[in-house]
Amino acid sequence: MRIVAGLAALVVLVAGTTTAQADTLEYVALGDSAAAGPLIPNQDPDLWCLRSDRDYPRVAAKTLGATLTDVTCSGATTDDLAGRRFGLLAPQLDAVKPSTDLVSVTIGANDIGLFQTALSCINALPEPFGLSCRDRFTAGGRDQLAEAIQAWAPELGAALDEIKRRAPHARVLVTGYGTYIRPGGCYPVQPVWARDGDYLQGVMNGVSAVAKAQAAQRGMSYVDFASVTVGHDICAAPGDRYLEGLIPATVAAPLHPNAAGMKAFGASIARAADLVGAAE
Repeated sequence: MRIVAGLAALVVLVAGTTTAQADTLEYVALGDSAAAGPLIPNQDPDLWCLRSDRDYPRVAAKTLGATLTDVTCSGATTDDLAGRRFGLLAPQLDAVKPSTDLVSVTIGANDIGLFQTALSCINALPEPFGLSCRDRFTAGGRDQLAEAIQAWAPELGAALDEIKRRAPHARVLVTGYGTYIRPGGCYPVQPVWARDGDYLQGVMNGVSAVAKAQAAQRGMSYVDFASVTVGHDICAAPGDRYLEGLIPATVAAPLHPNAAGMKAFGASIARAADLVGAAE
């Protein structure tokens, strides 16, 4: 009888362990530096992608108790989801499997060169001593960056379709980007003229709007990072920032989320994942 009881207990233990393993959320994080967290300590030993162990996917995975495959990579474009970055790194989409339960995607800013654009908007002196980047990008009645965003939209859509093909049962969370600079900016704290700051944030909002629309067309969820960062932009006091300015106040890349921002973004992803799961 003791042997039978012991075997029964073992079966229950094994069954419980198997069930727990089956219930563990398999989470894959895709995206660029806004997800990877360049320079935020500690950085992964593989320095190709400048990925932090405190990026938002790690925060979300810990909250959700998920197993994480984090292939976010600084500098990534939408092409890098399906193609080899630097000709060396595997396509990010290779991490997405039929067993994947959750996918987060933050991509698009590098497709239109937003970081380089922002740097081109720096003016050390107040108007009129300098050149406006808004005037330059909207010369001749055309908005070059708005056109680039619209050209990028079908690329994002194709990438989202491929995620769904590879992981048909996964919850897919598509994120936007943060509120980097408040209306009117904060010149000279951040050396970007007010109209240029408004233009830059408008471009960022345009990228986020496309991400939201492409997600909605496919029944995927959108996670709004812009609302999370209101009041925590590059104009905020250093201790209140989720996004760093041209000269970071904490260890993080310029014009990128810091550790506090990643913590807030990770909480948003975890909440969205729970809401999606509850609705299924």
